[in-house]
Amino acid sequence: MARLKEKHKNEVMPAMMQKFSYKNVMEIPKLEKVVINIGLGEAVQNPKALDGAIEDLKIITGQKPVITRAKKSIAAFKIREGVPLGIKVTLRSEKMHEFVDKLFNVALPRVRDFRGVSPKAFDGRGNYSLGLREQLIFPEIEYDKVDKVRGMDIIFVTSAKTDEEAKELLSLMGMPFAER
Repeated sequence: MARLKEKHKNEVMPAMMQKFSYKNVMEIPKLEKVVINIGLGEAVQNPKALDGAIEDLKIITGQKPVITRAKKSIAAFKIREGVPLGIKVTLRSEKMHEFVDKLFNVALPRVRDFRGVSPKAFDGRGNYSLGLREQLIFPEIEYDKVDKVRGMDIIFVTSAKTDEEAKELLSLMGMPFAER
């Protein structure tokens, strides 16, 4: 953990100050939080699916997930208001840095045929979304104990004002962007 924080202080901050010619250290964008979300549409028919996903996410992040529920009923999808539809975890400070370090240096290189993450997944306000197809890329997950392979969305929320600043911040932190 300390490695990523030190890298941010010693490498990322000076590089960002130079590239974007900030006048004050406080202008440099920071990674504010990381939100990990697993959508569980099958939880409507199979409530037990929620338990396996909660356990997996708890092991990966080291934090207990929050259950997300349907805001309104949708008859076409057989969803009632208040039915659990997914889980999410919001990581900040220490746990966030640990997770990001593990994701960039251990988990992403384990993805089959990995050539880097898409540099186009920014939202226009300096936040980045990353979708993973399976939770098995994390070293804590044991293949034999997984009931179902699930994907997850990872959202990196930064204090950057533009996508260019956010991309530079994430790439300096070690995110492996694909060359286009």
